[in-house]
Amino acid sequence: MPHASALLVIDMQNSLVALAYRPAETLAVIAGLRERARAAGVPVVTIQHRGDGMEAGTDGWRIVPELAPTADEAVVHKTSADSFLDTDLDKTLQALGTTEVVITGFATEICVDTTARQALSHRYDVVLVADGHTTSDRTDSGEYASPERSIAHHNEIYRHLDFPGRSIRVLPASEVDFAAAPAPATAADQE
Repeated sequence: MPHASALLVIDMQNSLVALAYRPAETLAVIAGLRERARAAGVPVVTIQHRGDGMEAGTDGWRIVPELAPTADEAVVHKTSADSFLDTDLDKTLQALGTTEVVITGFATEICVDTTARQALSHRYDVVLVADGHTTSDRTDSGEYASPERSIAHHNEIYRHLDFPGRSIRVLPASEVDFAAAPAPATAADQE
């Protein structure tokens, strides 16, 4: 199957972005990637969470205006951290001919991480956009890692994650090339 990317934009919804760490910077990165993906003919798939405090149709549930999907873009609705669980994400990606998902969104250690790992289990290559995911702004993090540490930690984990037969890359948005096919992963690439 020829290499084909899809950009995933996970949970960039009004109520979640309102509590995000560095929301303006993350929005700008994702919006720029979205524009580049569309220009390259790469599909954009928006993932939208629904649940307590995120009821469908409410303002908090809506995708932020900067990333609002167009009529020709797929939107997948989910009710858990796993964007594949009980959704049509896998079917949507297969219909698009996707072999690699470029992952962005909220929240780093929950929905972004869970979806990235599930993408690998569903046999997709993964690009985690190092500066294109964020978490909640926790000034008093208590038992949690600070937002900076959480993002850095997850980027580093994915740089060293080994998944047989899958390419896993962590790239800043500026290095994401929607036209380039990933090289097969080797043990040296993960170090």
